[in-house]
Amino acid sequence: MSLPFLLMLAAMAPKPNPMLVDRAWLAERLQDPKLVMLQIGDRQSKADYDAGHIPGSQFVAFGQELAAPMDHSDPSKLMLELPSPTQLKSTLEAKGIGDDSYVVLIVAREYFSPTTRAYLTLTYAGLGGRISILDGGVEAWKKDGRPMTADLPTIRPGSLTLRLDSSVVVSAEQVHQSRGKAGVVVVDARDTAFFNGADTHQARSGRIPGAISIPYSSFFTDDGFFKSAAAIEAIFTAAGVKKGDRVLSYCHIGQQATAVWFAARLLGHEASLYDGSFDEWSRRKELPVDAGKSP
Repeated sequence: MSLPFLLMLAAMAPKPNPMLVDRAWLAERLQDPKLVMLQIGDRQSKADYDAGHIPGSQFVAFGQELAAPMDHSDPSKLMLELPSPTQLKSTLEAKGIGDDSYVVLIVAREYFSPTTRAYLTLTYAGLGGRISILDGGVEAWKKDGRPMTADLPTIRPGSLTLRLDSSVVVSAEQVHQSRGKAGVVVVDARDTAFFNGADTHQARSGRIPGAISIPYSSFFTDDGFFKSAAAIEAIFTAAGVKKGDRVLSYCHIGQQATAVWFAARLLGHEASLYDGSFDEWSRRKELPVDAGKSP
């Protein structure tokens, strides 16, 4: 193929949707049949959705629908792991997501890390570039006086081709081998008390040696928005993350760390989640743990 033809194809390719969108952006697209809106929550927040939600949006219990089933009778099982391809395809198609869909995830009750966890899961499914988060969530939408409804939308099942993006997650072995490597930063997204060795109710207390601390809550404003890109970059820089660094994030079970992953990708970093997180790391006695306050 000639270079001009390739350039023409590149120009015709759809541009990725913004990772973060505002209320006006979403309001302009509410009637688009390709739009799928998912309000992210759990059993505790379902009543909020039932009482009123953005017209056309669906409720997703992320811990049940977008995660592998948890066998509470088996203590060896890890919490909040990625679902199987079969479960993922079935769930997303049931929500109306197909090959031509784009998805907006809606924060409610300031469920920031569940929403970034859902974003990562959909990226893993191959929807990268077609997922956005509504900044400010349903509360900001409602505060604007925009329409709300208690009516449930009618959903037509989608037909989705999974294109699994395994780069979004890394294993314990990959984290262990990456520690201390130039250009790779391991980030602990838990509260600093846990980073410094507070009881985590897990097998061991402490942190992955060499990790730096950036609590996931650092990235959000008091009124329910993501901080600006400049503010997020300043947080990373202050913690020791340099431009071009690859970011590997972890937390307790792989939820809070997705906020770090999302923020890193927002700035253009290559980033991956250690999905097993400290839940797995602390159980594996052959893996080192630093305990006590970080110098």
